[in-house]
Formats: sequence, structure tokens, C-alpha cells
Amino acid sequence: MAEKCRFPAYGGQAVIEGVLMRGARHMAIAMRAPTNEIIIHKEPLGGIYQNRLVKIPFLRGLIMLWDALGLGMRALTLSANTQTGEDEKLEGPVLYLTLGGSLLFAIALFFLAPAALGQLSERYLGLNAWLGNLVEGLVRLVLLILYIVVIGRMPEIRRVFGYHGAEHKTINAFEAGVELTPENVSRFSVEHPRCGTAFLLTLVVFSIVLFSLLGPLPTAWRLGSRVLLLPVLAGLAYEYIRFTANHLDSPIVRLLVRPNLALQHLTTREPSLDMLEVSIAAFQAMRAEEDRLIP
Repeated sequence: MAEKCRFPAYGGQAVIEGVLMRGARHMAIAMRAPTNEIIIHKEPLGGIYQNRLVKIPFLRGLIMLWDALGLGMRALTLSANTQTGEDEKLEGPVLYLTLGGSLLFAIALFFLAPAALGQLSERYLGLNAWLGNLVEGLVRLVLLILYIVVIGRMPEIRRVFGYHGAEHKTINAFEAGVELTPENVSRFSVEHPRCGTAFLLTLVVFSIVLFSLLGPLPTAWRLGSRVLLLPVLAGLAYEYIRFTANHLDSPIVRLLVRPNLALQHLTTREPSLDMLEVSIAAFQAMRAEEDRLIP
């Protein structure tokens, strides 16, 4: 194996029958069309990625995550439309209503519902505020894991999880400095410390601590705080993931990230060689655009 090299913090995301790869200035999506052809979509990233604001701790996490959410939604829409006919494309008001409804559902399920259950446990079980927040956090974590397990049984989502594994393996192989072929990449792990799954688990754990510091609150304030403090939690979780990913040489950090890496096995699957081919195509297309800007 080649000597490990220094590299930019490349990232990515699985989409429907494909993979998005993001660099410092460009992103590329590779998708397997129904004809079995690999279709490549490339575009430059927004100017926010070169803005000074993305260098400010905590604020940078919120900015990058908001932009990544929009980028990921566009990539998922593009990949979904690649698999459908012209008359079935998701676009316009239907697209925005679907995305908005999905976001509201996620906030209600993973933040408001656990907060309500935590409040009820304090009221009817006589728990203090700290224990009530602990119940809330555990409910949130259980809901997150159950949701991933349930949707992971759907054949379409299992394939998305396979592409998620392909994305991780490709980035791991690049960071190890090996030639990117499906056979070489297949030997690498589906775990990666900068994964979005790790971010979600970190956010849930941090929510237990932060919400406990608020103490007892009326129901309306409790529910409102869970929504209003989401940006704070996101910023904290981003900095934690960034820090641990850059300090994996520390035994303590490697111990801290074990739960995050373990949870990734719920959102990844061992990819097939044709999935790895798509992931590598996305990565190489993104790298070609990045290298084109180097004088």
C-alpha cells in the first residue's frame, strides 16, 4: 500500500443509484442510468465555500451544513429524475412541498416528539429536569436507530446504503494513496470519521447535555427551544466531528469515535463492484475539475 498522503477534506453523499463527491470548489455526481450507462453531472460550488466565514469556528459548521443540505437535496432530486421518465420527474411546487414536508416530519419526529415524552415523564413519573432530559435524549436516540433500521429494510434504501459504503471506501482508498480501481477500493472499510451518520449521533448526544442545562421549562418553551437550538447543536457537532477526524492518531480520540463508526454499519452496506465503479467515476470527475483550477 502506498504511503499515506496529505489531502483536502473531500466528502460525499449517496444518492439514488449514484454518489455525489464534493471537493473544495467543485462537486460531481455519478449516476447509473436505467440503460446501465454512468451519467456524470458536474458543477462549481457556491462562493460560500471560499468565504472567510467558513473559517470561523461554530459558525462555519452551520454555514457548511446548510449549504450541504441544499446541495444534497438537489443531488437526490437529480438522481431520482435520472431513474424516471420525463412525465414522472419531481420538480416545481411538488418538489418543494415534498422537501419541506420531509424536513418538518424529521423535526417533529426526532426533536418535538421526544421533548413531549420527556415533559410527560417529568409530570407523571415525578422525574427531575435532568432525568427528564435524559429520557428525552434516549427516546431521540432510539427513534433515530429504529428509523434507520426500518428504512434500511427497503430494497431501494439498501441500494442507497450500498452506494454510501462505496462513497466511504473510495475516499478511504484515496486518503490511503492507492490507485482507484473497484478491486483496490473494495478492500477498504465502509467506516469514515467524517460521515453524516456520525454527525447525527453526536448531535443527539450533545442535545442531552445542552437541553439538560436549560433546566425545567414550560411545555411551549421546551418544544420551542428544541427547534431554536438546533443551529447551536449543529455547530457543536460539526466542530466535534472535525476535531476527532483530524486527531485520529490519539488513542483517546479513537476510543471516542467508536460509537460513531459502529452506527455507520446501519447506514452502509458492502457495495458491489459496479457501485464502486460509479463512486470512483464521481470522485475522479470532481478531482479533474479541482485539478483544472491549479495553475
